[in-house]
Amino acid sequence: MTRTLVFGGARSGKSAHAETLAAASRKEVIYVATAQAGDGEMAARIAGHRQQRNQAWTTVEEPIALGAAIAHWSAPGRLVLVDCLTIWLSNLMFSEAKEFPEVGEIIPTACFRKQREEFLQALEQAAGDVILVSNEVGMGIVPQGAISRWFVDEAGRLNQAVAARCEQVLWVAAGLPLMLKGRSC
Repeated sequence: MTRTLVFGGARSGKSAHAETLAAASRKEVIYVATAQAGDGEMAARIAGHRQQRNQAWTTVEEPIALGAAIAHWSAPGRLVLVDCLTIWLSNLMFSEAKEFPEVGEIIPTACFRKQREEFLQALEQAAGDVILVSNEVGMGIVPQGAISRWFVDEAGRLNQAVAARCEQVLWVAAGLPLMLKGRSC
């Protein structure tokens, strides 16, 4: 059983690389998609991803309860591919909140903390291989608003927690993977 984190910037090729790894495993693949169609542009993106995805794979759409999805679908001889953690994080962060303070510290809700903990526990206890795709969002300009800084901070914390639990971590830039942790095959 191997847990792999594939991360990089937007349009870096991280999802394509993760899908290549999944296909090469020759295992049954469960593709956990975390995106929700909040507007027409996102609906079009999701439709495009559905068309490009390997039709032999089982797709599970889960925007919030990612830990439960991994616990349910993970099994020996099976690979769970999650795309992507930062969309899931965004869904989770904003699922309960209606208003945010303009200044000051933003406190995660009980639901946020519970779902994050359940996800990390399910990742540690996965019975089969897991590949997780995530964005690196902290390499640019420090965001101006409190909400944007909160997201960048939480994404960084999540990537660190996931990387610590994974046997392999790959950084993808310009379609080229760089192994940061683990051994390349």
